[in-house]
Amino acid sequence: MNRKTREPIFSIPNAFSLTRILLIPVFLAAVLQGRTKSALIVFLIASGTDFLDGASARLLNQRTKLGALLDPAGDKLFMTAAFIILSIPALNAPNVLPIWLTAIVIGRDVMLVAGAIVLYVKIGRKSFPPSLIGKSSTVWQFAALLLVLLFNTLNKEAGFLIWIYTFTALLTIIAGGGYVGKGRAWLKAAR
Repeated sequence: MNRKTREPIFSIPNAFSLTRILLIPVFLAAVLQGRTKSALIVFLIASGTDFLDGASARLLNQRTKLGALLDPAGDKLFMTAAFIILSIPALNAPNVLPIWLTAIVIGRDVMLVAGAIVLYVKIGRKSFPPSLIGKSSTVWQFAALLLVLLFNTLNKEAGFLIWIYTFTALLTIIAGGGYVGKGRAWLKAAR
């Protein structure tokens, strides 16, 4: 008799991912209330949970299907919320993320989700490993958010951020193009 073993819903990595999701309203409230230092601290804590969920999953061998969904969902939800709220001039001073950068980042993510759905429906593909350029663009997106929060906490205008925004946008676009190319190749190979 062959029984399927059920994965535990609760695991330490999943708790870290869930914590990151639960920190989204805390972060948003801090920005809305003009508490830039608190927003920065919550952002850093959320970033720490991103590192800890991956590390604990590997170290404790607690990789689960739920975790495979929660981790990227937590990342994307937190980053999307941060990009949107830090692009609102009335809430952020002296530095505001440009709306064009937010549109590029969110647009690419929407495109990736749509592409993943198409690949799953058409060819049953469930695994979408990130590329090196994709990981690099995520690091630069994180850096842009962190720097806006940091310099707003210090109440200092940082003119050099336009270069960070431009480079981040460029990497994000290149990574998106790479994922589109990879998706087309998978579709072509499945025919």
